[in-house]
Amino acid sequence: MSWLLVAALWVARNWIHNDGDWEPLDTRGIVLICAFVAPLYLRAYAPIAMLAVSYVVSAVYLTLGYYHSAVTFTLALAVFTVAEQRSRRQSVAAAVLSMLLLLWAQHRVYADGRVLGALIALFMLLVGWMFGDNTNRLAERGQQLAELTARLRREQQERAHQAVSNEQGRIARELHDVVAHHMSVISVQAGLGRYVLGTDPDTTHRALAVIADTAHEALSEMRRMLAVLRVSTQDTPFDAAPALDRLPQLLERVRAAGAAVELVVAGEELPLPPGLGLCVYRVIQESLTNVLKHADPPEATVTLRWSPQRLEVLVADEGRRPPVPSEPDTVQHGLIGMRERARIYGGVLSTGPRPEGGFLVSLSLPLQERSDD
Repeated sequence: MSWLLVAALWVARNWIHNDGDWEPLDTRGIVLICAFVAPLYLRAYAPIAMLAVSYVVSAVYLTLGYYHSAVTFTLALAVFTVAEQRSRRQSVAAAVLSMLLLLWAQHRVYADGRVLGALIALFMLLVGWMFGDNTNRLAERGQQLAELTARLRREQQERAHQAVSNEQGRIARELHDVVAHHMSVISVQAGLGRYVLGTDPDTTHRALAVIADTAHEALSEMRRMLAVLRVSTQDTPFDAAPALDRLPQLLERVRAAGAAVELVVAGEELPLPPGLGLCVYRVIQESLTNVLKHADPPEATVTLRWSPQRLEVLVADEGRRPPVPSEPDTVQHGLIGMRERARIYGGVLSTGPRPEGGFLVSLSLPLQERSDD
């Protein structure tokens, strides 16, 4: 603020117009000029207090009759500072009070120069207030933009965490389907092989062959799922996700495990997107796994009803389902996983006992919406 102090002292001493009755600058006047300019050094810390001190000292300075233009620059800068750092209500009040003081200071100007002098003083204060107010608005918009950016960043992080959680859930369902089905087949075949080990070598051989094939397929599917978790999978070959083209192999494996399964297809088969095909395959796989584990006898019918608008999948078994105390969580998790798969693709899955006996899993998936896309 040294330049403003020098300018005020020079104007008060050397730029006194012969347009009014002004007191010559003396030691008292110099002290007052220093007193109303000095608070500007603290304008960044206490703008209201700075304006108040400058205003009061300026009023004393003008009351004693010293040249009024020396005060105008100081008050304009003080008003700019208040408008820059405080609310609009406070800055307007500061500007109005400063304008009234400068208008009052025109009483020592001769009548023919008062209007022009008042207009110049008011213009300088108005320019100072406008620049300060615009700076304040820009700072507020910058702060709002920073807050919006931070909120968007938090929302992006939340969406990323949600995506990770969803992917973890999907992988958990995939692992459950693979482990539950293949391990059930291996368990049944291992029990059969152990039972006929010494009496029926051919049956033992077939059981071991089914165990080997099932374990190989389980490892392949788990390798495929684990590969997507690696940082780089471009150089890691793995099998494609299973779909309805692998349904015959699934049925043969279940039959080899001791279940009697019949496939019924009605209507013209339509190509399915990979995700939809995987959904149908996993629901059938989980249903047949439950047939192997719980149905007595393990007999089931898989029905596929095709239409241009919808695919209906029915897996009905003929046996009763005794309670299995050791596996309620596993069964419940499997049903939840099947319903979640159906919901993702806009389908409906229902499960429950049949009136004529046995258990029914019914899956209905819309096709028309995806073909229109």
